Amino acid sequence: MRIMIIMRYMKRKILITGGSGFIGANILNFYSQKGDNVISIDIKKQKKKSHIDYWQNADIRNQNALKNVIKDFNPEFVIHLAARTDLNGKNIIDYDSNIIGTKNLIEILNQTPSVKRVIFTSSMLVCKPGYIPKHPTDYAPSTIYGESKVLMEKIIRESSHNYEWVIVRPTSIWGPGFGEPYRNFFDMVINKRYFHIGKKSCTKTYGYVENLIYQIDSILNAPVDNIQGNVFYLGDYEPTNIHSWANEIANEIGIRIKTIQYSIIKLSALGGDLLKLFGVKFPMTSFRLKNMTTNNIVDLSNTKEIAPNLPISRIEGIRKTLSWLKENK
Repeated sequence: MRIMIIMRYMKRKILITGGSGFIGANILNFYSQKGDNVISIDIKKQKKKSHIDYWQNADIRNQNALKNVIKDFNPEFVIHLAARTDLNGKNIIDYDSNIIGTKNLIEILNQTPSVKRVIFTSSMLVCKPGYIPKHPTDYAPSTIYGESKVLMEKIIRESSHNYEWVIVRPTSIWGPGFGEPYRNFFDMVINKRYFHIGKKSCTKTYGYVENLIYQIDSILNAPVDNIQGNVFYLGDYEPTNIHSWANEIANEIGIRIKTIQYSIIKLSALGGDLLKLFGVKFPMTSFRLKNMTTNNIVDLSNTKEIAPNLPISRIEGIRKTLSWLKENK
């Protein structure tokens, strides 16, 4: 019994890069509440006051600043999330955080003997929506952001590592703390501005954020032979139909969603494209319409072997998210 008590309170030293972002802040909250010794590196300040004490203001592109933080902390585990993730970049150098930042991190971690395991976070957009990769290095990006994550993965694979490592690719993650685009989706349903697009219903792999944290933690604790050098997609195991998801949100708040013909939405998207040329934001563009009507289901079978029992159902996630949105209007 005494041994069990000692084990229960053994703290791990966990470094999170990008810990001020949506996923990072949720992971930081999880491990800090467990009692682990956690720090977050980010150029953005933590939003929650309770997270400020864990925050280190450092840019992963600045090797010296990054090295100073890591050497002072001597982490055992690293969850690398820091990245530029929007799709607005004009060229690959706009995503130097994903490329140079990862190079810097690998070099410094190789000089840090305390590091045992590193989780590198990539993106499912290393392949365009609807493309099913034949193997982990089968890439087909359709955006510059996706290209930057392909380069990131190649850097990881071509580098030597003095620690255990794994690559994860989050799918479309949502839940408390989220921003665009899925907060917009919830807001549109809540404000009765969302319409079903005719019969153009698509099915995708989405993931509730607490389920992703469970998967991350499972990978962090898995035997090395089960994870070393592998790629794991992160998301819910049952694909989600967008019409069903919207209806479930609507049912929770007691409203009904209407349907608009696809041709009308298509014209609206073309108008959105035109407005974008003049710097005017519009909720619908051809890119977004294609994304909303293209199936994108990824294979999570190896993730399910590591983390078989997701803790939160989609309905539970919807209720938690609606509660959070109500508190954070």
